[in-house]
Amino acid sequence: MSNIRGCNLPDDLFYLVEKHVWAKPIGNGVIRVGMTSVAGKLSGGKLAAVTVKTKNLGTEVKQGKSLATIESSKFVGPVPTPVSGVLLRANEKLADNPNIVIADPYGEGWIAEIQPTDWEGEKSTLATGQAGLAAYQVKMEADGVSCN
Repeated sequence: MSNIRGCNLPDDLFYLVEKHVWAKPIGNGVIRVGMTSVAGKLSGGKLAAVTVKTKNLGTEVKQGKSLATIESSKFVGPVPTPVSGVLLRANEKLADNPNIVIADPYGEGWIAEIQPTDWEGEKSTLATGQAGLAAYQVKMEADGVSCN
């Protein structure tokens, strides 16, 4: 786990940096997705709701398009998916405790699981490892964002 401008960012995830979301292969070809700690900070730090578009379970979502909605006192907006694929499952814990997305964004606060349609092609469009963290740092500096 790296700390960039006060935000925790694991180096083993795949980031869609401009959208502040991550992807992680979890086995059997399934990708778990969620929001970064940066997204949590930008949302205002306390969420009223996280709603995964469960009506879309079993249907395809496209990279960069909304798969969920977050709502805080400061913001209501989409949570884009970092990869295209079939939406398999939503994190049911978010209904009772939406703030686990902020408290544990890379663990219990994941948002959905997806069966990717082109993981090999799309993962090259995502930032990962030390190069990914460096790209995230550039984005945060350009936008004047920190988690402090």
